[in-house]
Amino acid sequence: MCPQDHPFLSRPHRTLIGLSIPVMASLIVEPLAGLVDTAFVERLGAVYTSALAAATTIYASLIWVFNFLGVGTQTEVAQALGRDDRVTARDTATLATVMAVLLGSALALLIWPALGPAARWMTDDAGVQAATVTYLRIRLLGAPALLVVLSALGALRGLQLMRTTLWIAGGISLFNILVDPILIFGWGPIPRLGIAGAAWATTGSQVIGALIALLALGHKLGLSSNLSWRRAGELLVVGRDMIVRTGALLLFLLMATRSALHIGVDAGAAHQAVRQVWMMMAFMLDAFAYAAQSLIGFFQGARDIVQARRVAKVSCAWGLGTGMTLTVALLALTNPVASLLVPPTAQPLFYGAWIASAVAQPLNSVSFVTDGIHWGTSDFAFLRNVMLASTVVGLLLLTRIDPSSPTALSYIWWITAIWIALRALFGVLRIWPGTAGSPLKHANQPSQ
Repeated sequence: MCPQDHPFLSRPHRTLIGLSIPVMASLIVEPLAGLVDTAFVERLGAVYTSALAAATTIYASLIWVFNFLGVGTQTEVAQALGRDDRVTARDTATLATVMAVLLGSALALLIWPALGPAARWMTDDAGVQAATVTYLRIRLLGAPALLVVLSALGALRGLQLMRTTLWIAGGISLFNILVDPILIFGWGPIPRLGIAGAAWATTGSQVIGALIALLALGHKLGLSSNLSWRRAGELLVVGRDMIVRTGALLLFLLMATRSALHIGVDAGAAHQAVRQVWMMMAFMLDAFAYAAQSLIGFFQGARDIVQARRVAKVSCAWGLGTGMTLTVALLALTNPVASLLVPPTAQPLFYGAWIASAVAQPLNSVSFVTDGIHWGTSDFAFLRNVMLASTVVGLLLLTRIDPSSPTALSYIWWITAIWIALRALFGVLRIWPGTAGSPLKHANQPSQ
């Protein structure tokens, strides 16, 4: 695609939304499957709901460290597309999938012996510990497949093939949702597996999804036999900054969940409900980030900084408006969510935390969209530094919480809002007016 012919130049809002809506749908279906997991597991009792909270937080902490396979691949492919260099795009995408298999396998082997200590670190309840380990052992078997999905979807988004990623992500989650109740509660000859059934449903869906994603990538871009380990080193340099950044992000979320679990089992169950919805909203708002990343990567590759800054302006406006709308919607849905996702004994703790999470949605939107903007410019070191600073502040605030306070869980979510606000502030200042070293600070290349 020639940069001068890109539809964003004549229809910026329509182009952004046209890319964002399929991404939004594809991103929502994964946490929606997580909500379905929570709704089914909630019927097993507060112990299993708390175990699901602990297990999914640990698993996310492990997997998201390798998010650079998706984010870095998307940026590299988008910038190559802007230069009209499909050979580099194909080589990068293929290399990323091979690295995904290797890293996923290594992760499963290395982490397996540490599952027991990790569960004990998260909670003192023996029943929650046992269920957490059961769930995690099964999920680790699917780690290579999940990383393949991340890298392949990143490459497809870099090509701006957002509808393709929607069909793949939707198929993965639909399979998970359909199989979930069968394996959790049993059906016919299939025995009741409880929380293990939820883990098997998710793992199976990810293995199938990895195969479909590879087929789609081969069809749309092709797979290369030219594996350049020099390029692997370049991707790992991106990974270095992304791993530190993602590690800091997940450390905060992990410590927030741990703080909730140490308040008590009911607080852990209430926190899981708020966390699952918060994650779904985060994935929804990330749609603008991924769309902005692909567009800005494309114009950065074409050396058109004027249009890259224009993408930043349009995407931030849409993200902020969506975040404000979500605040209103979540506040209106307070009671239905409590009835559906929260055990009765945990509901008194739920409401204050839910309000804090809902009010913070506009901050989330600005933070996530600016992340996507800076991903598109390969400004990974800046994002690393901002996340480290914000996380230090957030962790210090978490240590000040008194677990015996009746508002302790609410404080966790207000601190989460502060953590997000700091990221949003620095993300915006990097663009407007533009801090030193910002790739978007000077529009010195006029748009053609």
